[in-house]
Amino acid sequence: MSGAFDKLVRPVQKWIRRQGWGELRDIQARAIRSICDSDTDLIIAASTAGGKTEAAFLPLISQVLDAPADMAGFDLLYIGPLKALITDQAGRLDDICREAELPVVPWHGDVSQSIKSRALKKPSGILLITPESLEALFIRRGLEIPRLFGTTRAVVIDELHSVLDSERGIQMRSLLNRLELAVKRPIRRVGLSATLGDMELARTYLRPDDPTNVALIEAEGGEAELRLQLRGYISGEEDETAPSATDAISAHLFQNLRGKDNLVFAGARQSVEIYADRLRELCEREHLPQEFYPHHASLSREHRDFVERRLKDPQKPTTAICTSTLELGIDIGDVTCVAQIGAPFTVAALRQRLGRSGRREGQPAILRQYAVEARLTPESSFVDRLRLGLVRSIAMIDLLLEGWCEPPRREALHLSTLVHQVLSVIAERGGASASRLYHDLCRTGPFRMVTTATFAAVLRALGDADPGLIEQTEGGLLLLGPGGERLVEHYSFYAVFKTPEEFRLVAEGRDLGTLPVDNVMSPGMMLIFSGRRWIVQEIHDREKVIMVTPAKAGTPPVFGGDPGDIHDKVVERMFAILEGDNQPAYMNLTAREMLEEARFNYEQLGFAESRIISRDKGSAILATRAGTVKTATLALALRSQGYQVERHDGFLEVKADQDATPLLETLRALSDAKQVDLFADGTNLQFEKFHPYLPRELLAQDALSTRLDAEALPDLCSELVKRK
Repeated sequence: MSGAFDKLVRPVQKWIRRQGWGELRDIQARAIRSICDSDTDLIIAASTAGGKTEAAFLPLISQVLDAPADMAGFDLLYIGPLKALITDQAGRLDDICREAELPVVPWHGDVSQSIKSRALKKPSGILLITPESLEALFIRRGLEIPRLFGTTRAVVIDELHSVLDSERGIQMRSLLNRLELAVKRPIRRVGLSATLGDMELARTYLRPDDPTNVALIEAEGGEAELRLQLRGYISGEEDETAPSATDAISAHLFQNLRGKDNLVFAGARQSVEIYADRLRELCEREHLPQEFYPHHASLSREHRDFVERRLKDPQKPTTAICTSTLELGIDIGDVTCVAQIGAPFTVAALRQRLGRSGRREGQPAILRQYAVEARLTPESSFVDRLRLGLVRSIAMIDLLLEGWCEPPRREALHLSTLVHQVLSVIAERGGASASRLYHDLCRTGPFRMVTTATFAAVLRALGDADPGLIEQTEGGLLLLGPGGERLVEHYSFYAVFKTPEEFRLVAEGRDLGTLPVDNVMSPGMMLIFSGRRWIVQEIHDREKVIMVTPAKAGTPPVFGGDPGDIHDKVVERMFAILEGDNQPAYMNLTAREMLEEARFNYEQLGFAESRIISRDKGSAILATRAGTVKTATLALALRSQGYQVERHDGFLEVKADQDATPLLETLRALSDAKQVDLFADGTNLQFEKFHPYLPRELLAQDALSTRLDAEALPDLCSELVKRK
């Protein structure tokens, strides 16, 4: 063992020997030295199953055991994004801490109240918690926070890359700042992350006031051999005897994945249910045991636990057809292959998913990607002719192979989350002054882009709400108003993201999962859910319960979910592919033929020469050659000038209203305009949970700070006119 091993206390050393490790991994040895020899914050970056958890906790646990605190309080705090991840990590840490008798306390909605009560009476050891449950602790037990966390030495933030620029990520940064204010000292921060496109931004996220002193330890080498194939499929074939694209993909998955453990990322929950149903049918048709199961957030916890346990059981080959639910670091053992149906929205997600495969020494990482494109007819749209889904898949695979992934987005206002935190701090303290709120949330907290004027406007909006969310005493103290009290006292408040109203699906007294209420359901309707077919027997609107029984047929329900943003670099690569002549070796014959079609049509449509292609009836196609944010900005600008607009990857399809200014003239005007009203057409600006409490002018500010790029609009319009 290396010198790093000698820095660990004896109980931890004994645990390592019991694992049969011949040597610590390089990333673990480096993290042990960094944590034991300094008190700096730290980011540990490695792929899934790269040993990050042990790298952080082996030295932190050693420090706790070597110098125990002289008063009660949690020694270490772990914040994870998923309840399942917390349960999984608690099991791993409990194994390390058992001999040392250091308590490991998982804390989320599924943990019993008796466990939580014991931990609150005598806090010690390691607390593992979600951001939402930590929020609940602040609100319900705000006065006890100094006692509970007064001795905390470090906070470990898992899956750091997944929260950097999200609502939950801002909530977590705010909670960390509030925690340090409560205990009146900095607490060491350790982030566990997949390798990111811009680690400097990750450093800033972890410690905004001192990012240069955040140490970074990235795993080096050790990448598994990669085997990949991109297979193309045509939907809507003229030959009625030919299988559908869905059936053909299902057959290929069945043939190549059966008998092993695998993950199939099928995109939306509806697609997950379709493929799980097809694969279940194939098992039944071949008289083989079932080994293909759906896994998504709407399924019951019981079902998801069942699938995760099967994946870890070497005696039961299991393939999970899933959404992003199995993308993060839940321990599901080794999987042979990762399949991806359609292109994901980010290269980072593709990299994270692929990291599930090739974990065993000598075992390759295997990626099977499937691209489905429509059969072309004389009426086919330009989107189908350019095979944009296939081209995006190629672009993402190529960028993955080059080691690139998306950096976190630029700083934003995050006003919805600010509303949440204002109400939370007032609830925690029983009242707060406006100046104290601004100091804790904006000046030292994560809302540093918010000016005092904007903050005052937010407070006025909360006071003007009907019923009022906050109210002010004569002495200037802000309290929760009637509306605020109602919001905060409900458990749904703790999450900063939307939690849509849902029906529970129940079969023979057993919960199958939940369905969004916007599904139109009536008795006698058939549906596919949890990989099986059901018929609706009864609907209880008040209790939000749908009773179902097994059926012979069905269709998958409609689930919510917004598409993701495509980065500029991905779109740039898509155009490079369309304008190039390279045929990647990883594509099958159909995919190669589809790419040739796309390149031919790209030239025929005129995009090789021009970025604006005029069509009949006053319509045109604009090649923005830009990602979602910039393309969406131009779309809003054109809508405000009387154009109908449809967005696609790197393209806009526009049609002028009768009295609209000619397109080129409009684009020239936009390229010269100092300011453009992007919201003149009454565009919906309520994207996030607490947006309904803000006036339109604040919603516009919020959208401009994160979802749009007004500064890029003049150059984008100028380039389009130049290459008309």
